[in-house]
Amino acid sequence: MLRAREFPQLDATGLAYVDYTGSALPAARQLRACEELLRDAAFGNPHAEHGPSLRSTHALETARALLLAHLDADDVEYDVAFTANATAAVKLVAESYPFAANGICALSADNHNSLNGVREYARRAGSPVAYLPLDGELRLTNAAVTLGESGGPRGARLFGYPAQSNFSGVRHPLELIGVAQRAGFDVLLDAAAYLPTSKLSLRSWHPEFVVLSFYKLFGVPTGLGALVARRDALSRLRRPWFSGGTVEYVSIQNDRHSLLPHAHGFEDGTPHFLGAAALPAGFAFLGDVGMDRLAAHVARLTMALLEGLLALRHDNGSPMACVYGPTDGRGRGGTVAFNVLGKDERVVPYWAVAERARTLGVAVRGGCFCNPGAAETAFHFDAEAASRCLTEASADADFSLERFAGCMGRDGRTAVGAIRASLGVANNLADIQRVVALVEASAR
Repeated sequence: MLRAREFPQLDATGLAYVDYTGSALPAARQLRACEELLRDAAFGNPHAEHGPSLRSTHALETARALLLAHLDADDVEYDVAFTANATAAVKLVAESYPFAANGICALSADNHNSLNGVREYARRAGSPVAYLPLDGELRLTNAAVTLGESGGPRGARLFGYPAQSNFSGVRHPLELIGVAQRAGFDVLLDAAAYLPTSKLSLRSWHPEFVVLSFYKLFGVPTGLGALVARRDALSRLRRPWFSGGTVEYVSIQNDRHSLLPHAHGFEDGTPHFLGAAALPAGFAFLGDVGMDRLAAHVARLTMALLEGLLALRHDNGSPMACVYGPTDGRGRGGTVAFNVLGKDERVVPYWAVAERARTLGVAVRGGCFCNPGAAETAFHFDAEAASRCLTEASADADFSLERFAGCMGRDGRTAVGAIRASLGVANNLADIQRVVALVEASAR
């Protein structure tokens, strides 16, 4: 059995790990492969020509090729810049994109803060920022129409959105890539939450930029992500600085520099070459499991979790759980956000549920998951009340989430965070049952 063979620590320690959107767990075979690799060979800084250096260079180029193959991408069309993580990959685009007053930065209201921060670069350049809103299921509302009808001057246009929400698990349509491009936008696709359990073909879809973190896919290495960029789009970016690994030359006396060509000019400093050397084992593991098989496994468990949560009722008939986002399997992944409700339908504070989860050996995530737009929509925040509370928070060094909840008021019926369970390759029905039992115990 795969779980017993590759993830023995789970049953050995009695842990139900349901935080795959936070990070995947590495398989035992990956860890063995990494240990053997480091034991049997020497790796050096790739910016040299000796044997260990050339070994690292080869590891990086092999990793680029494996990633492009995993994404079904043509290496004539796409290039890879290694980064510290998906956030750093987003920043590469944001700081180099030619935002201008006659353009626009369009963002989904459902975005990780890594993408939300792009607006600061846009505004610094005088570019307007627009948000595409969400409906009651936390899906984008009329996104195709909004993008297609965007008018005004046709300066630089960037549209950033996630293929899968890290908050609700909603899968936003990949068709929006083409819709946005026909409206004159470059597309920045956040694939960090989507790729761990889903295929993405860059021969079928052609976004200008795709960002990801490898630890989300298969646990190790941490500290390594990638910007996968169309070569034509990469050539339109203008880097605001240079660093050690990005240049062909720098002259102090002549005040000149020249960036390395293509994606190499976007890799700041020395790439994580030992991390790159660990990627073949991770991709091999996913290949042996099979992405279609993995997707089906996660889909089955997700439906079991949703059905289990929605079936929980107090003796007066009121629900024990409020699920945010889709409550069926249509257009969603294996991430489920919810709150626990008492018999009086008041929200049980998520931090209390998270504390109980720790004592029960259930690893879930609590909070807003770095996705304020989805949270504000899910919790029905009143903008004026939230603004007042945020002002108080800015003025009070001791401000806490508990006090924010009190500030938002509504007699304990306003959530300020949630519990998130997210599923992956090592999960089984017993894990689902333990999450459901956690909710039932917390609701009493």
